[in-house]
Amino acid sequence: MQDLAAIETPDAGLSDEIVAAFQAIVGPEHALSDPDQQTPYLNEWRGQYTGVSPLIVRPGTVEEVSKCLALANANGIPIVPQAGNTGLVGGQTPHRTNTEVVLTVERLKRVRDVDPAGNTLTVDAGVTLLECQQAAEGAGRLFPLSLPSEGSCRIGGNIATNAGGVGVLAYGNTRQLVMGLEVVLADGRVMSDLNTLKKNNTGYDLKNLFIGSEGTLGIITGAVLRLFPLPAEQATAMVALPELSNAIDLLGRLQQRVGNALTAFEFIPRLMIELDCRHIKGARDPFSSAHPWYVLVELSGWKTDGTTQELLESVLMEAADEGLLLDAVVAGSVQQSKDLWVLREGISEAQKPEGGNIKHDISVPVRLIPEFVAKADARVAEIAPTARPIALGHFGDGNVHYNIIQPVGADKAAYLALGPKISEAVYDVVGELGGSISAEHGIGRIKREKLVEVKDPVAMSVMRDLKRLFDPNGILNPGKVL
Repeated sequence: MQDLAAIETPDAGLSDEIVAAFQAIVGPEHALSDPDQQTPYLNEWRGQYTGVSPLIVRPGTVEEVSKCLALANANGIPIVPQAGNTGLVGGQTPHRTNTEVVLTVERLKRVRDVDPAGNTLTVDAGVTLLECQQAAEGAGRLFPLSLPSEGSCRIGGNIATNAGGVGVLAYGNTRQLVMGLEVVLADGRVMSDLNTLKKNNTGYDLKNLFIGSEGTLGIITGAVLRLFPLPAEQATAMVALPELSNAIDLLGRLQQRVGNALTAFEFIPRLMIELDCRHIKGARDPFSSAHPWYVLVELSGWKTDGTTQELLESVLMEAADEGLLLDAVVAGSVQQSKDLWVLREGISEAQKPEGGNIKHDISVPVRLIPEFVAKADARVAEIAPTARPIALGHFGDGNVHYNIIQPVGADKAAYLALGPKISEAVYDVVGELGGSISAEHGIGRIKREKLVEVKDPVAMSVMRDLKRLFDPNGILNPGKVL
């Protein structure tokens, strides 16, 4: 397969006949060739990748998606699937070859069915995550996938990347929240497996091949999502810790006392709190003095009797008596809870104004998170002594977002040039601790070469076999993942 990742020279584009054929399928107004109209689809939101495409197609039905892929496959035209364009590894951005057609599912917007009795929600791939949450809530149910980009990311992209988020601790990754899929294959065939049954033992579980495949095996057009009871009350607290290792004991105590009622356990370093307060509107430090580490804790309850808040306060008091925490602020209202969550949800936006940022989305065993942070900080300091590491994320599931912001006043380009060396050092620590180089963001373009180094060779061979089986002409998202 051609290595499109190495090609950066625009080329001839598409013939007039092919453009006309795409226009006939989706309508001229949904086949975009004007550069100004194309811009939102070609720029990765962090500015790391900017692509070139001869055409952006916006099909409005599953049938139109099918016809677009059949046309592309017959003519050897590469297709880059795109949903909300919020991905973080470059998987949704075309290369600069001017040969790849971007196919966005943004017009597939139907909420097909809500079944509160069966706890399922069936939607098109272009429905935003927030709209999925609202549809579930309207039926008195919860769809627990939650991301900072939920107002703009779309469920098809969430599924294609197996998104994580803050609810994984209690509800699992996206993979655990999908019951069935509708997928258009590379040759245009539509595989409809919109299963709403909890028990359906009829052969291979094909949906799991497409969840997390990043658009390289097929384009997801519809999904059946798993719903849960809507919590009647929630209790939120920001906890200050003397050491990151104290989070391990606090997490264990909470899990022992409250079980699945623990729905979030997010860790944040002091520097991140300072950046939030500096750059995020409405963010403020909940404590009167600074502390080295913080954990945002949330419990959910199914009775409106205040017992959830009482339980959280009781556990935190016990932990304080044992020296596991320095201080805690428990939200006394919905607004106070939102104010605490601002400090977690604003982390991406708050880091942007600080300059160059070398980001890593990794996972290690929970018990080894403090060791990972200490070792990674030390390795980074050897390469960039005044850089500013920020380790944060979903402590309860082992997912660390390990970001290193440029030194104050440094040249951004010169700092980012250190990226490969810094990342190699970070990934070396991940490997030493038995972790993963990608916890929830996927492989895309950023980690494609690294994947070969860390993945079992037989597993890589099977992945390539599956790619050849589902996409023999290599038209689906070339140069991504594999």
